[in-house]
Amino acid sequence: MTDPNNRDDKAAGLSWPRIGGVAFAMALHVAGFMMLMAPVSAPPPAEEEEQVVPVSFTDPPPPPPPPPPPPPEKVVVVTTVINTPRPTPIPPPPEQPPVVYNDPNANSVAAPPPAPPTVATAIPVDIAPAQDISANSILKPKYPAQELRDGVTGTVRLRVTIDASGNVLNVVVDKSSRNRNLDRAAIDAVRKWKFNPGMKNGQNVGGDVIVPVNFTL
Repeated sequence: MTDPNNRDDKAAGLSWPRIGGVAFAMALHVAGFMMLMAPVSAPPPAEEEEQVVPVSFTDPPPPPPPPPPPPPEKVVVVTTVINTPRPTPIPPPPEQPPVVYNDPNANSVAAPPPAPPTVATAIPVDIAPAQDISANSILKPKYPAQELRDGVTGTVRLRVTIDASGNVLNVVVDKSSRNRNLDRAAIDAVRKWKFNPGMKNGQNVGGDVIVPVNFTL
């Protein structure tokens, strides 16, 4: 007599042993896959035993003592005394009485009195009048403004007539600078100057003095 359940399973086409084998194979694959995916860690290294080496410290031997210093050298000072014979002093000559001569000679005659000093006769020297440079250096000619702006330069030579006291009597142009304003400025300045008079036979005299006046920038 046939089992009706068995007949139904076969009719449905199910095989339980086959299903179990397939499930087991799948479980093995899943387990193997999980094992492959798990991280691989190295086994912990074995602990090495510490080796203890006994060390003993000993003090170094003390350094040898330094050698004693050499004894100081003895300096022997030799003193030589030389006895120099002293010269025998010469006794002074005996004093002799002065010799007196009664006979007259040239030294016993009185000399004549000196002649009176002669007075030198002063020879008069003629001196020409001249310019007093130290006094005239203060009163310099005034440079004309137009010529100063234009840079005009020149030299004026003047003939100055003075009296016996050195005062200016007259001023004329001896040589022009070729500029009327420069000539006029030189004349105006020289009229105020002071001059040294000349001397003739011991007396002050006047005269003419040539004075150059320079206009330079």
